[in-house]
Amino acid sequence: MTKISVQQQINRAKFLEKKGEIIEAKKIYQHILEIFPKNLRVQKMLANLNMPKETNSINPPQEIINSLMTLFNQKQFSLAVNQAEELTKKFPNSLMIWNFLGVANKSLGKIVEASKCFKKVIELDQNLPDGFNNLAMVQRVLGKLDEAFELSEKAILLKPDSYIFYTNKGIILQEQGKFDKSLEAFKKALSFNSSYVEAYYGIANTFLYQKKHDDSIKYFKKTIFLNPNYTQAYFNMSVVLKEQDKLDEAIDACKMAISLQPNHAEAYNNLGAIFKEQDKLDEAIENYNKAISFKSDYAEAYNNLGVVLKEQNKLDEAIEVYNKAISLQADYAEAQYNLSISYNLKGNIKHGLQLYEWRLKKNNFPTRIPRKTFTWDGSKSLIGKRFSVYEEQGLGDIIQFCRYLTLLKQKGAEITFKVNKKMHALLKTLDEAILLVDNDPDENDIDFEIALMSLPHLLNTNLNTIPSMGPYLYADRDKIVSWSKHLNKNTFKIGICWQGSKNKIDVGRSFDLSLFKDISRLPNVELISLHKGEGENQIKDINFELTTLGSVFDSGEDAFVDTAAVMANCNLIITSDTAIAHLAGALGCPTWVILKKVPDWRWMLGRNDSPWYPKMKLFRQKKRNDWGEVFEIIKKDLLSLIKSKEN
Repeated sequence: MTKISVQQQINRAKFLEKKGEIIEAKKIYQHILEIFPKNLRVQKMLANLNMPKETNSINPPQEIINSLMTLFNQKQFSLAVNQAEELTKKFPNSLMIWNFLGVANKSLGKIVEASKCFKKVIELDQNLPDGFNNLAMVQRVLGKLDEAFELSEKAILLKPDSYIFYTNKGIILQEQGKFDKSLEAFKKALSFNSSYVEAYYGIANTFLYQKKHDDSIKYFKKTIFLNPNYTQAYFNMSVVLKEQDKLDEAIDACKMAISLQPNHAEAYNNLGAIFKEQDKLDEAIENYNKAISFKSDYAEAYNNLGVVLKEQNKLDEAIEVYNKAISLQADYAEAQYNLSISYNLKGNIKHGLQLYEWRLKKNNFPTRIPRKTFTWDGSKSLIGKRFSVYEEQGLGDIIQFCRYLTLLKQKGAEITFKVNKKMHALLKTLDEAILLVDNDPDENDIDFEIALMSLPHLLNTNLNTIPSMGPYLYADRDKIVSWSKHLNKNTFKIGICWQGSKNKIDVGRSFDLSLFKDISRLPNVELISLHKGEGENQIKDINFELTTLGSVFDSGEDAFVDTAAVMANCNLIITSDTAIAHLAGALGCPTWVILKKVPDWRWMLGRNDSPWYPKMKLFRQKKRNDWGEVFEIIKKDLLSLIKSKEN
């Protein structure tokens, strides 16, 4: 390095120092001294930089502030933070620098550091409303919502006409779940600035959380009218439209968000979920993979991808992506639960049922976790113990898994089963010693408690130990006789059901009543409707004979008592995957269950029998959504069955 080049380096360092880029200036001086360690001039310059300087000015020169702002606007946040930190040593009382440092740290995601900076701002000036507002918003991010709210109130007290402060207050109240007060705050903001887009966006989100979908859409549209490039407004609107089942509109909103932000992983994830709702599984997979390509640690997208792969019967691939989701988020209950479903479908029910316990930790799962003081681990003695079991999920689940109550009794427990009162008449035929109640017992009256569907796991169920005894529920004898009088004596009677409750669980399980037409015309066959509720209106549209049982059929307070009696009069039950299937199985009736290609986990895959019910035969779709081929096979097998009965 020549003398001239040294001078050039010194000039460069001075220029950087003047701009406020102290660290870069120091590096140049240190580099010169590595080559010319005895250069007293440079030594002095470096020492001067390292020495805290007193200044008559609270704030640095404007050109330094401008330099920091340039770095910030160029998104060079790390460099901006480094330089601002150096400046706090020279200008320790500069509100401007501390505030800038807080904002830059927040932009880097260093929320704790940002909080410290904004606290310093308030320490320097307790009458600065922006200081309280900025601190409020970082405390909100840290989850300190009560503190954030108090700080927001102080900011508003100092500047009561700030629409920005009222909007931020609304956001904090929103996250506290105080939705009505949140709306008041946003509307107060609009009273000061009727075109403030963030306030409209806040109102839209509040209505979203309240599930007031029409109102939410209205305000998202207002937000987009004011700012046509508001990516997140399009995305959140797509979420609401999906909830409203306006799937084509939801797709359009998602695509608008993506057009504005092509790497919007959440939009691709939502687009995948919409395509899944439309049963466009390949498109769903494509979009989930795009979401993951933009956000490699996106556990939710991996989980959603697994669900679709499971629907395509790609269970090993599904298990792989569920495990990936869990590796990213070990406590991800939804992924753990979905993993259990895949293992159960594969027949590995011991491991699957263990993972199935995660269902109780899923968001919004309606069944509570047993209280710790009453938890049973499967090994403690039950002799003389008072054991409370409580129902969960659907009526079919209650019928299928109530069999496990008798196993607890065999272990010496006194059983109380909390279950919907309408099920008591049927379930009392399981074992009269089991006490049926419709409210949780007093905690002083129990030693253990458990959700019903945890019993298979705690009792170490595997394929070989499923308690698949013969009938374990029974129809009332008087009702059997009474209903027999309503039926023809000399027909081959088939009780049928074609649809369960119309909810997401039933998607793909139900089929049209009209598919029974060819079966109804087989010699001596009488079809008897066991159907109640959703889908019953299909009866008026058919052009074949179907025996219906009138308005009195199971119209009383007790569920299934008439259905059970009619089943006992039938030669065969043919049903979709509903509670009717489980009731027929529990009664020991010959039963044919018609299943979609990838059915509910309890039916597993690739077998035409059920280890849960000895007299049950399973008929499976070979192709998704194709019921016609299944009914052709049923017709053929039914002809063979009838001929064998005749012989």
